[in-house]
Amino acid sequence: MGKTQEPTVIKKYANRRLYNTGTSTYVTLEDLAEMVKAQEDFVVFDAKTGDEITRSVLTQIIFEQENKGQNLLPIAFLRQLIRFYGDSMQNMVPSYLEFSLESLVKEQEKFRANMAQTFVNPFDALQDQARRNQEIFQRSMRMFMPFAAAEGEVAKDKPAEVGPTSELDVLKKQVEEMQRRLDKLSDTDK
Repeated sequence: MGKTQEPTVIKKYANRRLYNTGTSTYVTLEDLAEMVKAQEDFVVFDAKTGDEITRSVLTQIIFEQENKGQNLLPIAFLRQLIRFYGDSMQNMVPSYLEFSLESLVKEQEKFRANMAQTFVNPFDALQDQARRNQEIFQRSMRMFMPFAAAEGEVAKDKPAEVGPTSELDVLKKQVEEMQRRLDKLSDTDK
């Protein structure tokens, strides 16, 4: 179902059975979990009182998943979440969590795209990551040694030497060696 359509109505009966009014079938919590994963929107109503109980049903789905050993929520997080109930911060928590999850989803999409590119040319990605790590390390060191940073401004573009060679040079040599080995393997396959 698309997001522009009305959500599917699910009715929960006293015998704990769930009825999907869209398909005219009984469903389980697992079926509802699959609907969530498929981004199908639904609302759950108590068949007797007519009260909306979507939140408690979604919480029950999470409880069932956690009981199956698919532990997604750390204990410390659960304890802190419980502490927020009745706290002055309680009203801020839902919007903060929603924002955090939206950010996580966006980053997850970027991560998947990066992983796809990594498998196309893993050596470039490795070199880029090593370069970024080196830059972060250099910036961190400049923060802890502000007077040395003034002297190092002249050689800002040059990587810091760790020993006889820089970490980047070591990584480059390792990548070159791996490339030579791959070339030898591909030559023997011909």
